[in-house]
Amino acid sequence: MNKKLWGGRFNSSQDERFWKFQSSIDYDKELAEYDVKGSIAHVKMLSKCKIIPYKPAQSILKGLAKILESIKKGVFKIDKKAEDIHSAVYIALKEKIGSAADYMHTARSRNDQVALDMKMYAKDKVLLLMELIAGLQSALVSLAKKNVDIIIPGLTHIQHAMPVLLSHQILAYVEMLERDKARLKDAGQRCDEMPLGACALAGTSFTIDRRYTAKLLRFSRISQNSIDAVSDRDFVLDIAYAISVFFMHLSRFCEDMVLFSTAEFGILDIPEAFCTGSSIMPQKKNPDALELLRASTAESYANLYSVMVMMKGLPLAYNRDMQLDKKALFDSVKKAEDALIITAELVKGITLNKGYALDRLESDESLFALDMADYLVKKGLAFKDAHDMVGKIVVHCLNKGIKISSMPINELKQISKKFDKDIYSVFNAKKSVIAKRSMGSTNPILVRQQIDRWVKRLSN
Repeated sequence: MNKKLWGGRFNSSQDERFWKFQSSIDYDKELAEYDVKGSIAHVKMLSKCKIIPYKPAQSILKGLAKILESIKKGVFKIDKKAEDIHSAVYIALKEKIGSAADYMHTARSRNDQVALDMKMYAKDKVLLLMELIAGLQSALVSLAKKNVDIIIPGLTHIQHAMPVLLSHQILAYVEMLERDKARLKDAGQRCDEMPLGACALAGTSFTIDRRYTAKLLRFSRISQNSIDAVSDRDFVLDIAYAISVFFMHLSRFCEDMVLFSTAEFGILDIPEAFCTGSSIMPQKKNPDALELLRASTAESYANLYSVMVMMKGLPLAYNRDMQLDKKALFDSVKKAEDALIITAELVKGITLNKGYALDRLESDESLFALDMADYLVKKGLAFKDAHDMVGKIVVHCLNKGIKISSMPINELKQISKKFDKDIYSVFNAKKSVIAKRSMGSTNPILVRQQIDRWVKRLSN
């Protein structure tokens, strides 16, 4: 039996090293279920259109159903001579039903077949990743809700800036993840175009019913240009890009969690289930999960770039270079799945050190510098003048090694007559966050409203 889908033109066999080099079965076996489902729909269409005889069609469909069942059970055996998943399915089918299997590839090429498989895979994975992102969002919202009133030093440039609610910062990650879902949803829409029927690049002389096949496979539309259909890998790039941005967001979250868990910050504690120790230092508790998740960002970038560079300058239509899109996409998707599951569980185990955060707020009154400036503006000063005055006060206290609140009122009045005894009330973290009134700010009432909004949104 000729186990190749294309062997008729060749008189000699391929170089053994080249044969192994060009084989994709080690990774495109990931597409096995989609390949069989696509073939089932294709054969149903061929039979409906009376392009292949009824009896061989029924034999093919029964054989493919058994193969699909074995794939789902994880017992599908791939012939060692199969070069890709398409030939693996064909070989298995021919072993089951004999020569009737030879009808299956009518009005189809591996070019449009693999494009179909990839789009079916991509559609499913987009939905799965969106679901997992929602799970991570729920874990973060729950963490914010449980610790809604904890105030921490907000940072810019990794320097103390202003008091903020930790729950407000946690919700910032939730917003990032929502944009990640939107990018994946958008990418998923571009996957929802069925390429089967484009064949090698020019379509087919058979009167096939592409819309019927698309309906069977739950595609909302069919491709309009057969050359573009087999040469398009934009949807792979779209998903790889969306995953890369997600990992960038995840990396930022991980970096914050690593910083906040250090002795210098002491804001939170990472669950031991996601940490390891040191082989030489008995006291160490290293946040390895966060560090490895952060490092995975580089791998997602590399996968995106590899496909972009691979596609650069490729002539139309299909080129074998495009075989390598699968490695990159599969790797990015798998890493994103793992990262989302691990991070959601890690977040559920985070504990907050409320007292430690308060100590940081009380020890650094420069965090209230803007509150002081706003105080003067509300007394009638221009903001630039208030900014300069408070800056001088901060420098004076740093040089003297004293707290701002320890400066006597008469000294403050020498800087500005607008100061009065009520200035000392601004050195209060709770009052500072309550004072923020703009929509989307760190005000406790507004943050609680946002938490309630996210709880409702994620429960739907």
